[in-house]
Amino acid sequence: MTRTIVASATREIVIGFDQPFCVIGERINPTGRKKLAAEMIEGNFDTVIKDALEQVAAGATMLDVNAGVTAVNPNETEPPLLVKTLEIVQGLVDVPLSIDSSVTAAIEAGLRVAKGRPLVNSVTGEEEKLEAILPLVKKYDVPVVAISNDETGISMDPDVRFAVAKKIVERAMDHGIKPHDIVVDPLVMPIGALGDAGRQVFALLRRLREELKVNTTCGLSNISFGLPHRHGINAGFIPMVIGAGMTSAIMNPCRPQEMEAVRAANVLNGTDANCTNWIMTYRDHKPAEGGHAVAAAAPAAGGGRRGGRAARAGAGGRAE
Repeated sequence: MTRTIVASATREIVIGFDQPFCVIGERINPTGRKKLAAEMIEGNFDTVIKDALEQVAAGATMLDVNAGVTAVNPNETEPPLLVKTLEIVQGLVDVPLSIDSSVTAAIEAGLRVAKGRPLVNSVTGEEEKLEAILPLVKKYDVPVVAISNDETGISMDPDVRFAVAKKIVERAMDHGIKPHDIVVDPLVMPIGALGDAGRQVFALLRRLREELKVNTTCGLSNISFGLPHRHGINAGFIPMVIGAGMTSAIMNPCRPQEMEAVRAANVLNGTDANCTNWIMTYRDHKPAEGGHAVAAAAPAAGGGRRGGRAARAGAGGRAE
């Protein structure tokens, strides 16, 4: 069974088909968040701190950390800012981190200071990226997100996206990186613009699981981009992609409706043993205005045990 191991200094998490769904908190990302970007440029990390603590309290298994605040000289400005952000976050929480950048120098700088075994987000099928990122993944012995696009862009043909994913897995193996350390993002298209986007990704996930035997992730809220009441679409999407084989997602864990869907899917998928996480989270729930359940303080959503994107990737965006 494919298992991708990520870790902080004190906590190890396993991403896998037989594990609870891995929720990667998306909010430490200034993309589309002008206030956060301005704060980070000024050296103010109050919102970063708040978002880190809130996401873990809400049940995030991991946190994605992005410091891409400007397109001006990112090779110079992003590495030190990402390092500072990573150091702050890993000093606050004990969950594993995802180092999220399109700047190779920033990823390498982040890998030098990250504790444990972080996830690198990401590499694409572009030759330049493959040759820049895969040696770092091998050097630091970390897993990496493989985004299914290349020099031709994002294909609307799911067979092409599968072929790009296969290419990345094969090139990684050439570098001595095992498939279990590749977490493929098959790229979720907005359902409002592409009516069969859901069916596309379900079919892709099954192929990735059965043929490449890799774990998978996505920018979850891309599916609902441009539609009203996005969280309803997202919550419906979650159990369907989990049923098709997706094992993690970059998403907002502070949305109760979506986290309820994750936890319910874990119960129904058999990865919440004895319904323990569900019971601990919802045993004291009370009806709230609008009929939504109010949970007690949530334990971590992941299948971890104690131990020693992203605008560039998708056509959509985060559902705030």
